[in-house]
Amino acid sequence: MAERKRILTGIRPTGSLHLGHYAGALKQWVELQDDYECFFLIADYQVSDYVDDIDHVRRSVWEVALDWLAVGLDPQHGHYVIESQVPQHAELSVLLSWYLPLGPLRKNPTLKSEMEDLERTRKSVPVGFFIYPLMQIANILMPRAHLVPVGDDQLPHIELTRDVAERFNRETGVDVFPLPEARLGKVTRLVGLDGDAKMSKSKGNTINLKDDAETVRRKVMSMFTDPNHLRKEDPGRVEGNPVFMYHDAFNPDVDDVANMKEHYQRGGLGDVEVKKKLIVAIDNLLDPMRERRAHYEARPKLVQEALEAGCKAGNAAADATIDDVRRALKLDYFDRGMPAAEK
Repeated sequence: MAERKRILTGIRPTGSLHLGHYAGALKQWVELQDDYECFFLIADYQVSDYVDDIDHVRRSVWEVALDWLAVGLDPQHGHYVIESQVPQHAELSVLLSWYLPLGPLRKNPTLKSEMEDLERTRKSVPVGFFIYPLMQIANILMPRAHLVPVGDDQLPHIELTRDVAERFNRETGVDVFPLPEARLGKVTRLVGLDGDAKMSKSKGNTINLKDDAETVRRKVMSMFTDPNHLRKEDPGRVEGNPVFMYHDAFNPDVDDVANMKEHYQRGGLGDVEVKKKLIVAIDNLLDPMRERRAHYEARPKLVQEALEAGCKAGNAAADATIDDVRRALKLDYFDRGMPAAEK
């Protein structure tokens, strides 16, 4: 039987996960887990913007694990890996920095945008934040992943990872790393409940996967819609309307959604009715997650065992990679023998 290809994907532990994470990533991960060996990474090295609240990061590691279990990521099929518990990630980041020119980091559009956001709220940007794309490259290459699930906006980062891996292999003369490929799926990007293009817990514009039914009801009923749709009889705008974007993402009754859109656009359909149907659709999605989450919240030992087993698998993969990297770079001094012994 052929060895399964490996996937690496992950998330920073900065809080509980929300519907944007599910639509944009987690749904695809669940679909992939049976066909690939998956390394699901909790990237806690990459939280330098939360250095003043490490306790929040610690809580978030636990929350992310609970959310993963709730959505159906089976730790028997994939590995839940905490980045800091596989310290070889730090070593590989340093060694790969030899093969990454500074220019691509400076030009990274996502990094530039996030640094600008950070500079508005802090006096300075830590170096750790600047180099987190390098750490992400090490994350992908550590388990020697073949595929990385991404949206099309992340394709340049996969190309950069391939460039670093190819340069390492070429300059050392050893094919240590496979060249990872992007695995493009149907990625749904959601705006915030307030219509903001970016979902953020700090803005309070998300529906979290752990939200109960009353919280979902309250949040949906407060959602931004078409500001010109003042009366039920008025024609309404569907494009750019968050309520209909969420229907497209989470309401499986495609025909009903199409009918609602047509009715809303011609007038005669109120926002309240559209929102009530959205509440039902979201609750139908979240109810099984709530049940699974409650199961694991009542059994914290199972959560810890999933994390410990995943980190053990992550360390095993990392040991093999780091051994090969050191040999390729001739850093295995005592196995190879010191220069005097080579004469």
